[in-house]
Amino acid sequence: MKRFCLFLFWAGALAAAGDPVGRMLDEKLTAAQRNDACFALRGNRSHEAIAAMRGALASDLVRACAARNLREAGALDELKGALAAPEPEVRAVAARELGSFERPELLEVLLKAAHDPNVLVSTNAVMGLGQYRDRAVLPYLLDLVAGGGAVGVAALTRAARFDEPATLPVARKLLSGNDPAAKLIALLIVGECGDSGDLPRLRQLAAKSEPLGTRGRGFGLMPALDLSRAARNAIDVIEKRRALNPAFPI
Repeated sequence: MKRFCLFLFWAGALAAAGDPVGRMLDEKLTAAQRNDACFALRGNRSHEAIAAMRGALASDLVRACAARNLREAGALDELKGALAAPEPEVRAVAARELGSFERPELLEVLLKAAHDPNVLVSTNAVMGLGQYRDRAVLPYLLDLVAGGGAVGVAALTRAARFDEPATLPVARKLLSGNDPAAKLIALLIVGECGDSGDLPRLRQLAAKSEPLGTRGRGFGLMPALDLSRAARNAIDVIEKRRALNPAFPI
């Protein structure tokens, strides 16, 4: 916070001359004016601009723009340093932007952030991991699935994109758990990657109607989702795959 106050003091002198750094940090300006100034700095890799944008992460009004500018400037050290900020909003946006680099050396950093006690930070760290297209991220995502909750479901959702056999044992285990949202994603994975050995458990789930949502109204304005319907869909996918493949495991 002291650093940010220094930036604000510096901004007062710069804003008079129309300097975009000063305007971005000038609390007397509107949110639109400050974000316009922030946008004008996009691509600026000067030490002054990067330092100012790191300080601007403390501001609710320009945080998103400043974080993106740091990412586009390749300011890894500043974003990594922001993971230690006292404000969870700063840690969250830093974790999300760091994932876009898809650097192998950042996997452990993001995994640690995904264990942050603040759910905003942890879920944004999973979003950061979810930006990796390399399968090297899969063990890190599956590690988070075991913790359950919003982080576990988000990690499983992203792991499912890889259509990897490694996700199948995890998904099978979740079918016996108590988290309906995790079960729903697990059913999709079992349907796509499972075999005939999964059919008995799927038929058990299909036989019991288990709507997801509040008072039968689904999530928001969406129609209610039913685990039994998802289980029947998984059964259909497996049986169709078995019919098309004589060598399919029985």
